[in-house]
Amino acid sequence: MKPAPGLKPGPTAKMERKRGGGRAWLTGRKPFSLRPVEGGGTLSEQNKKLKTSVKDPLGRGRGLSNFAYAMLSVAGVLSFFLIWQLLIEFGVVSGRYLSKPTEIVTLFIYKMTNTNPDGSTIPVSTLASLEVAIVGLLLAIVTGVPIGLLMGWYTGFRKFIKPVFEILRPIPPISWIPLTILWLGIGIKAKAFIIFFAAFIPCVINSATGIEQTNKTLINVAKTCGASNVEIFFKVGIPSALPIMFAGIRVALGNAWATLVAAEMLAANSGLGYMILMGRNYARADIVILGMVLIGALGALFTGTLGFIERRVIKWRT
Repeated sequence: MKPAPGLKPGPTAKMERKRGGGRAWLTGRKPFSLRPVEGGGTLSEQNKKLKTSVKDPLGRGRGLSNFAYAMLSVAGVLSFFLIWQLLIEFGVVSGRYLSKPTEIVTLFIYKMTNTNPDGSTIPVSTLASLEVAIVGLLLAIVTGVPIGLLMGWYTGFRKFIKPVFEILRPIPPISWIPLTILWLGIGIKAKAFIIFFAAFIPCVINSATGIEQTNKTLINVAKTCGASNVEIFFKVGIPSALPIMFAGIRVALGNAWATLVAAEMLAANSGLGYMILMGRNYARADIVILGMVLIGALGALFTGTLGFIERRVIKWRT
């Protein structure tokens, strides 16, 4: 096809015509190139800029950078503590029952090197709690995730173990504390067992649910390609279950951390939960609040770390 009279295709249009795209000069559309576009920069550079900002898909506001949203989160936390401080300063809340944030900070600095009144410094109490929580949580992940995957993939295994699991699942983890004290005393083994039971159930349930929801089309395609059942389990089933599996680990982390505090308050001689218990015994609201703040901060740190690992492991999800 020849161009219309008076129109001469440029070099780019000629190249497009050679590639089968000879209609570009007729329709008036410019072929794709990395030339500067409106707003400055090439298309690839503008795409990089778009990735650095978070756009609201509902159009409820202009997109802000990730740094701006992070600053909003920091401002929210600071506003919370500021309101807390002002409520006590103006007498809305009695300082007898609720300590000021500035007093909590002062106590935190003091407890970093002093053992009064609970007998342990903050680093010692934190390490004691972390040791128990990590041991129990890792043990629950190592055992609960494989059992859940097998339950969700193999019907025979599910029929064999599910009745026992359904009997144990409704039992609250705290109810195991008296038996654990009788069996294992009040050492790290006893507390780790309680943590294990609290984190074990979510790992099993989410792992089984995740692998059960594997796309049947992917399984059929793998079978068509000659993959065995074991190969499909490892190369199709497990990757498909990873998002829900990580959600279960996140729930297990919260359960483990909350149960740890209860276990230390009932059967321990050190740790953050034990520090809260001693604060109650000595009627020290500041110690109780400090323990609660440390538990919340460590829990948030654990959650953020787990989210970072999740994004690294399942990059294909994004």
